[in-house]
Amino acid sequence: MSVTVRVPAKVNVQLAVGGVRPDGFHDLANVFLAVSLYDEVTAAPSPEGLRVTCEGPDADQVPLDRTNLAARAALALAERYGRRPDVHLHIAKDIPVAGGMAGGSADCAGALVACDALWGTGASRDELLAICAELGSDVPFSLVGGAALGTGRGEKLTGLEVGGAFHWVFAVAAKGLSTPAVFREFDRLGQGLEIPEPAADQAVLEALAKGDPAALAVAVSNDLQPAALSLFPQLSDTLAAGRAAGALAALVSGSGPTTAFLATDARAASDIAGVLRASGTCRDVRTACGPAPGATVRD
Repeated sequence: MSVTVRVPAKVNVQLAVGGVRPDGFHDLANVFLAVSLYDEVTAAPSPEGLRVTCEGPDADQVPLDRTNLAARAALALAERYGRRPDVHLHIAKDIPVAGGMAGGSADCAGALVACDALWGTGASRDELLAICAELGSDVPFSLVGGAALGTGRGEKLTGLEVGGAFHWVFAVAAKGLSTPAVFREFDRLGQGLEIPEPAADQAVLEALAKGDPAALAVAVSNDLQPAALSLFPQLSDTLAAGRAAGALAALVSGSGPTTAFLATDARAASDIAGVLRASGTCRDVRTACGPAPGATVRD
């Protein structure tokens, strides 16, 4: 018996970042939109104890020990329910690794849902979300999907209405970026400056609710973008290529280095993707649309 769970990537249509907190985290106003790039996590019984395997693009960059977020999810659920974590977790990756699209968080949420189903633990949605919040700031949203405002360090979610589909192009960079390193650079760049309290932009929320890509394009923002560009200046060339190709908006996705381009519709997204592929400014290009559902058990 095995259980396979499909779980989506995310793009941040707004990422407002406050100053560093005493615990080292930052308060956020994080408007998440799940998009149709997916990892799949399969949980199966393992007489050898906890095992993690991985396939797909950049699978060699994914840790296969107990530091892997999927493994930590299995361990956390097993501990809560007093059972041995005898499970083989196989991750089929399609979300860029270390790309600012919450691939690791997606695998974590996927493993949690898969192990819950495999073991028949019967955890409630609130219990699963609480475990998610303990494991990482983006993990609860990977479980929920759709669109949501994340506050606190991003783990406190309020669901958002979305009035239509939003089409995106994602340019995958030649290397990854460490999220902690990007936040450290954000703090360095902000030394001596007054950092305002993060708050959701009403224009972003209204554009999502109306399903209006042109309005959303005007409102999108990412406070981590200057830090990502400081650490990876070549991303400016990718952003410029996407804008020149007709993207309504161009921004770094989360902590980067994946860059995100909002398109008018699916045809425009395909055209932008073609230009980006030919530009030589990125390693790979993907198209997707959102909102997409959260972690879902496959039939």
